[in-house]
Amino acid sequence: MKPASESMILYATVGVSDSARAAKFYDAALGVLGYERHAEPDAGWVGWGPSYSDGVSFWICPPFNGQAPSPGNGAMVAFRAASAEAVPAFYKAALDNGGSDEGAPGTRSYYEPSFYVAYVRDPDGNKLAAVFHKYG
Repeated sequence: MKPASESMILYATVGVSDSARAAKFYDAALGVLGYERHAEPDAGWVGWGPSYSDGVSFWICPPFNGQAPSPGNGAMVAFRAASAEAVPAFYKAALDNGGSDEGAPGTRSYYEPSFYVAYVRDPDGNKLAAVFHKYG
């Protein structure tokens, strides 16, 4: 079977407990990376990035099973940053809007030196990263 010509990932979704609070967080954190909200809340669903048919998108929603959201151990969504300057801007916007630190902007000795990254958690504990992978 031949792989599709588009990106392997169609969308990523994380569960949230308060869609309005989470939307405010993601509007700020993703906005500094140049990603805009493309879907208004509908039953708690909110999306950013290209339209569903035009590329990978990112969504938040309450879990379908009605249980409290919980971040996966080892699960993370990494967002592409267009510049090195966007990485600390993402980090600051995330922390200023209810997120928490998981790793300040910088390079890591266990990655290649061109991998510039910041790690945060959203208000529900989902781990996120902003990466500029052409640093230096």
